[in-house]
Amino acid sequence: MEQPLIEITPAAQQKLLQLLAEKKLDLLGLLLGIKGRGPAGFEYVMRFVGEADKPAEAVALTAGGLNVFIERDHADNLKGAVVDFSPMHGGFHIDNPNPAWAWDDPVAQAIQDVLTDHINPAVASHGGWVQLLDVKEQVAYIELGGGCVGCGMVDVTLKQGIEVAIKEAVPEILAVVDRTDHASGTNPYFQPDKADPHHQPSKGAPAPQSPFG
Repeated sequence: MEQPLIEITPAAQQKLLQLLAEKKLDLLGLLLGIKGRGPAGFEYVMRFVGEADKPAEAVALTAGGLNVFIERDHADNLKGAVVDFSPMHGGFHIDNPNPAWAWDDPVAQAIQDVLTDHINPAVASHGGWVQLLDVKEQVAYIELGGGCVGCGMVDVTLKQGIEVAIKEAVPEILAVVDRTDHASGTNPYFQPDKADPHHQPSKGAPAPQSPFG
């Protein structure tokens, strides 16, 4: 018998169905995906969706009466994962056997190697880290975490450090875009320019919600 793509334990099923019932909205089920990669591994998106916001290309399955939709682009990296719920351990937890730092795209993997081997060890001394969110059309999308969020020197770190290092090591990359919500840091700094996603923004109003979940 073929194993399901993911497993949702009975405790997680019960809690998710309870939360879904409490919403009292016309929702289809649970969307599960990967937001990015942080110092501890994969960072996940887990939220309820309706017909309007369910991804068109999603792997659908059921678990104990719960409809689950898995973003197709993330299915390989979620294969064999177990979603559990335990109040004693902080709520929901995803045990994923897949390596977080392996990308199918060789360009993305080359960028990840730069982050893992050079950039993250450097920013770790300030309590920060940098994760790769995606690579599209020769543009690398990154997100900063920890002490890098809201830092007043983030523009310098990005332009003179991260972007230079990535472009030198991976010449296929033409631009590096920071998708961090710096307003959530201790020093709210800038917001992305929605009209031009390749433009690195200047100081201004609070940043909008990240388009990556």
